[in-house]
Amino acid sequence: MGLIYADIQLINGDDQALARRGYLREGEIKKIDTPALVDSGAYMLAINEQTKIQLDLAVLEEQIVELADGSLQKVEIVGPVEIRFENRQTTARAVVLPSSTDILLGSIPMEDMDVLIDPKRQRLVVNPAHPYIAQKPMKGFLRDDEAISSISDSIL
Repeated sequence: MGLIYADIQLINGDDQALARRGYLREGEIKKIDTPALVDSGAYMLAINEQTKIQLDLAVLEEQIVELADGSLQKVEIVGPVEIRFENRQTTARAVVLPSSTDILLGSIPMEDMDVLIDPKRQRLVVNPAHPYIAQKPMKGFLRDDEAISSISDSIL
């Protein structure tokens, strides 16, 4: 399988929150449309320094990451970043890779948006089993009525 790129939109999540509360106009929200390398081997969204500056993202913390070549690098974690792809969106933190030019879309935001890699067409697609709204498993949780029934059964 070759390299797969997807056109995504990245939005400053803090700006988005301020706009929802009426403190910022829609046109003042910092956002960019960009191709991203789809990398299911990476966990998070990874951006470069230029993208961090363009979106004016806050540094939340520093972490150590292991790169593909096995080397360790101290990086900034920034956010929040809203990621949009077709009819899906998620909010995430991002790793800033200073020497990188590509933006990487990792597995956690992809799972949250319920999107898949289509190896035949070599592209990122909305999950065809759930085309209109993202769906995710929450198998560790019961519906409220099942939880109540389960609790009352254990008491009796």
